[in-house]
Amino acid sequence: MSSAFFYGTLMHPKILKRVIQNDGAHLTICPAILTDYTRHHVKHADYPGILPYSTSKPLFDHELTEEERSVRGTLVEGLTASDIHWLDVFEGNEYTRTTVSIHPLGPLIPLSTASLPGVESEVVPTSAPPLPQASELTETVEAQTYTWRAPVTDLEKTLWSYETFIRDNAWKWVGAGAKDNEDYKEVDRRRDMAGNIVRA
Repeated sequence: MSSAFFYGTLMHPKILKRVIQNDGAHLTICPAILTDYTRHHVKHADYPGILPYSTSKPLFDHELTEEERSVRGTLVEGLTASDIHWLDVFEGNEYTRTTVSIHPLGPLIPLSTASLPGVESEVVPTSAPPLPQASELTETVEAQTYTWRAPVTDLEKTLWSYETFIRDNAWKWVGAGAKDNEDYKEVDRRRDMAGNIVRA
């Protein structure tokens, strides 16, 4: 079983379950934070990419605040090899899966519970609460995450916001537009081909 830190569209429990092709009953989740990274809009996309602040610093004309160089997301534990396979397919070649140290911000609860009305907003709040002081953060735990590997020029300087995603774009992923979502279609195509790639 594996642990992962999600910081973009996969923070949404319904999107995560859609990508891994199961109901996630074996998974637990809690809010978490990754420090000294920045989360950017990917140009012409709804989703973000993250970079170490040491890499993204030249993009900015000022020193970022501690909040701005901290990435909020979710820690998910219990991922199977099959789950990781579908996550790799979904993320594609723009990202590389790496191990990072994150701070959990609450207790782990079943993903099925996290999807309930009222509970989801606590695990994945659309409007983030104030960042805890460094001295108040829990001990770090290791988890895998998907860091940006495509050219930095494909990222915007603008920092990505989950609140903005939910307000403006979530309907394309969990609403009426989900059936036409190209990212889902690629996962489905690979599933139907049993993971085989046919080259012309």
